[in-house]
Amino acid sequence: MGFWTLFEVASMPMVQVLLISVLGAFMATEYCSLLTADARKSLNKMVFMVFTPSLMFASLARTVTFQDIISWWFMPVNIAITFLFGGMLGWVVVKLLKPKPYLEGLVIATCASGNLGNLLLIIVPAICNEDNSPFGDKSACISVGLSYASFSMALGGFFIWTYTYQLIRSSSVKYKELQPADDFAKQPNKDFDSNGSTHLLIGEDREPVAISVQSTKSVEDVEDQADISQESSSESNKESVTLWGKLVGVLHSILEELLAPPTLGAILGFIFGAVPWLRKLIIGNSAPLRVIQDSIKLLGDGTIPCITLILGGNLTQGLRSSRIRPSVILGVISVRYMILPAIGIWVVKAADHLGFLPPDPLYHYVLMIQFTLPPAMNIGTMTQLFNVGQEECSVLFLWTYLVAALALTFWSTVYMWILS
Repeated sequence: MGFWTLFEVASMPMVQVLLISVLGAFMATEYCSLLTADARKSLNKMVFMVFTPSLMFASLARTVTFQDIISWWFMPVNIAITFLFGGMLGWVVVKLLKPKPYLEGLVIATCASGNLGNLLLIIVPAICNEDNSPFGDKSACISVGLSYASFSMALGGFFIWTYTYQLIRSSSVKYKELQPADDFAKQPNKDFDSNGSTHLLIGEDREPVAISVQSTKSVEDVEDQADISQESSSESNKESVTLWGKLVGVLHSILEELLAPPTLGAILGFIFGAVPWLRKLIIGNSAPLRVIQDSIKLLGDGTIPCITLILGGNLTQGLRSSRIRPSVILGVISVRYMILPAIGIWVVKAADHLGFLPPDPLYHYVLMIQFTLPPAMNIGTMTQLFNVGQEECSVLFLWTYLVAALALTFWSTVYMWILS
């Protein structure tokens, strides 16, 4: 496969995302006014509650069986490694470049969470369909490749809607904590006659408040300190109870994230795909309840266009009011397209050397390409859901998806050269 052919194959998914984003941006302008802020929020809730769970269920129940789950056991490990190294590198970017506190979770999320779903569903069959593909027969390659991509999408969705979801939610908490301080700081000082005495030291009747400072400790103070030291043991017991309460709270939040609609859709898809009699109920031309699977798939097909339109709609405001610095964007791009792909080659080659992988070059290619994908588009859904960092997320996505056209082309060429 020639370089320019490979460039065309790898860049087509990126071009599709950018074209639909431009359409969403136009729909959000004053000329069209179709994707207003309220409309984007309502559409985003539909994506979260209906479209994404349907996509998860339909793709998994149709393509993944119990035998596949057993033989592809290294794929969830590989995806976990991408999130681990991406999260660590994202933390380094945050510490070095110091973005605003409420953007820290977004930066780490974009470094850790790759687009493991729709891009693989487009890239893998496109590469298999090329005449000079190194992966053998076209039809067999496309069938197996779709199974790999669907399994990757479901596993990626599980990680995204647990780990990444928690990052964006923590960012929203920081944003809400900063809002009162920002509002107070923006209030102008209207007292032009102020002197050395401030309003903090003056009552409402403009009487100065006397403040006395004691410079030495009395005997009573020493005795009070002794009493405090005696009470420290009882306070430690209270702290242990508080720690237990915090642990229960963490477990409760994890359970809530596992019960999120996209995660539930993935779990049900695994169950229906792995259990033969459940699979026969809805999958296949002779399945008695195949209309259910067809209807769910129809809903799932609307996920990617809706997410991309929302991304483009947020982009119009993001280019005007984004507070993210260019250095942070460069940091994210460096992590996703320079450091992680090199780590991916090392991880996959080491796993193959240890005998953890089946002898299928297409499977190895999918594992490597998981380290090279642009940020997951579901991050935009989460920022819209929690109303934090939507504009910054859109700007990050614009640049990372523009660079992805070149980065995916280069690294795909390297991966195929290694595996051929």
